[in-house]
Amino acid sequence: MRVLVTGGTGFTGSHLTRRLLSRGHEVDVLDNARGIIYDALEAEGAKITVGTVQDDALLEQMIPGHDVVYHLAAAFRRVNLPKRVYWDTNVTAMRRLLEIAQAAGVRKIVYCSTQGVHGNVDNPPGDEDTPIEPEDYYQYTKYQGEKVAQEFMAQGMDITILRPTAIYGPGDPGRFLMLFRQVRKGMFPFFGPGTAWYHPLYIDNFMDAFELAAEKPEGKGRTYLIADDQYYTIKEIVQKIAAVMHVDLKIRHFPFAPLYWGSALVELLYKPLPMDPPLFRRRADWFRQNRAFKIDRARRELGYEPAVGLDEGLRRTYEWYRENGYL
Repeated sequence: MRVLVTGGTGFTGSHLTRRLLSRGHEVDVLDNARGIIYDALEAEGAKITVGTVQDDALLEQMIPGHDVVYHLAAAFRRVNLPKRVYWDTNVTAMRRLLEIAQAAGVRKIVYCSTQGVHGNVDNPPGDEDTPIEPEDYYQYTKYQGEKVAQEFMAQGMDITILRPTAIYGPGDPGRFLMLFRQVRKGMFPFFGPGTAWYHPLYIDNFMDAFELAAEKPEGKGRTYLIADDQYYTIKEIVQKIAAVMHVDLKIRHFPFAPLYWGSALVELLYKPLPMDPPLFRRRADWFRQNRAFKIDRARRELGYEPAVGLDEGLRRTYEWYRENGYL
């Protein structure tokens, strides 16, 4: 097939691009930045265009002729990013992409949303019918993007929405790298009891879900939570990282409230500055928010079955961090 991946040089997008290339597909990528993976993907056969999904003319040029569009590009969780940028990227551009794809006769759209549309899960585990309660503007606009997709689904367009949980794996530049680096110090501070639920998603398992979403007719017009087989408390996650790293980890507990209000103050101080604060409320919320879900619908309708468990996924991730100089 001929496939387009928006956001295809990012962490998740680059893994998807490589998976599709390995299947023999012709893969075009649209991303607003080259990224450190650009040259490698190009060498492996991807055709990469640097540009933005907000560029209507570029979308009209790139989308026709593709069988499948995987839409991953998004304005993603920059604390000081203006709301207008989130809306234009995650909602307005979504509508234009679908309008152009519909007119061009694209067979299938797979849209990458987020578990975050559910916010904190009051009675875990949740599922796709758990109330929609986004807790920041990023999550809010991702759900508004889902609502745009649902309009086109109602017209008969073949779209599948995926809501991944906490994605990690080799190449992950985000939260898991921070966890590994803190564990390496031999002491991990927990603000609160460390009993909040956290649901990891190993990157290869997510790639399986992307492929199934594009292939299975049962996925037409459906929304799926995608996660690993098990969820854990955040303390269990940290302890498993310590075990993989062979670190004798000491854990200290502190009250959560001072961290939260301190984060709010740091956000306020950084608001007029052209950079994100080093500490902010959403990061602090990791210590208290419950994110745990059932994946029964994806199993039943797509045949999704996560193959890589947490211990193996952490081991592979740790090896990659060490080999590439991150640890």
